Amino acid sequence: MEQLTFKIYNTVTSLPKNWNAVAISNIFLQSHYLQVLEDSAPVNMECFYIGIFEKETLIGVALAQYLDLNKLESFGERDKCFKTFIRNFIFKKFASHALFLGNNMITGQNGYAFIKEISYKELSSILLKSAAEITTHFKNKDIKIHLVSFKDFYEKCSAELKKHAFKNVYEFNTQPNMIFYLDEKWKNEQDYVAVLSKKYRDQYKRAHKKFDGIVLKNLSFDEIIEHEETIYDLYHYVAKNAPFNTFFLSKNHFSTMKKQCLEHFLIYGYFLEEKLVGFHTMLLNGTVLETYFLGYDAKIQKENMLYLNMLYNMTAYGIENGYKKIIFGRTALEIKSSIGAIPVNMSGFIYHNNKFVTKYIKQLFKKLEPTLHWQQRNPFK
Repeated sequence: MEQLTFKIYNTVTSLPKNWNAVAISNIFLQSHYLQVLEDSAPVNMECFYIGIFEKETLIGVALAQYLDLNKLESFGERDKCFKTFIRNFIFKKFASHALFLGNNMITGQNGYAFIKEISYKELSSILLKSAAEITTHFKNKDIKIHLVSFKDFYEKCSAELKKHAFKNVYEFNTQPNMIFYLDEKWKNEQDYVAVLSKKYRDQYKRAHKKFDGIVLKNLSFDEIIEHEETIYDLYHYVAKNAPFNTFFLSKNHFSTMKKQCLEHFLIYGYFLEEKLVGFHTMLLNGTVLETYFLGYDAKIQKENMLYLNMLYNMTAYGIENGYKKIIFGRTALEIKSSIGAIPVNMSGFIYHNNKFVTKYIKQLFKKLEPTLHWQQRNPFK
């Protein structure tokens, strides 16, 4: 194979004409989604789009995101403890300028796509060279990139990358990605409920009983605009109570998503006495249903088991529309396993541009990563 070259773009309008044909396998790399990032990215994020060429032909596309953590209002307010204080201090001091190769806003291997097979040797080389070029771009603007992270590779891919240019880059594993592989024999929600064990069928019934009185509605673009303030407040409550954050969405993010992605992006509102009390969003990505951001009123969530009902509703949508799997992401592992999702390990790679810090990155990373205790559930007979 000819040696591959790459070119970095920083606006969607400057992308090669056949970009979407190359990104066909992944909605998160197609121009309408990238336009969303450009028009409504978090305030502390800047995106770069990488075109990968064989001679003159575009054969691959990739995404990079720069995050300025100094612009963040909070890293997450759930864990009020000394360890959190120390972690936040270290992030501000040594990791406030971070570059991600991949998409830091979602879970899964969504960082690149190719229309022909390339070797892992070529892939590892291109990813590292792209990171170096973007780092130089910021250096020329007197901004020093501290941390560079390559995110979300499934185990086979990370094992292959380690055989090549990634062999000296620290590999880390954070929380697993919760994925629900749907049984193709299920045609509707009742088929799914029928195979639950008694304990989890009772959980399903209890949740549905609590849901009584709440109206679920697929929101149109105009309705998203109408409820934009409330949608953002509900999202922001959940986001700021997460254990750790590197960004907050902009207020117009959901309307921009709907405007750009049209029927590929769904936002379901939960109304109680005509008041919006929660919402969940989904992206339709080929045969994969991707859960995106959600939000809720804390009081209603507690009284009406809103979050669990959202998980059941997303599951029902996936089954009834013939999806092969649902990507539920990295949070709330135990409750997601109670509806049928299983943990799938994913790796990332990380280095610091200070050689001394990189030398101790393993020890630092283990100290900063929150310890996770959870019990995997199996809801099926």
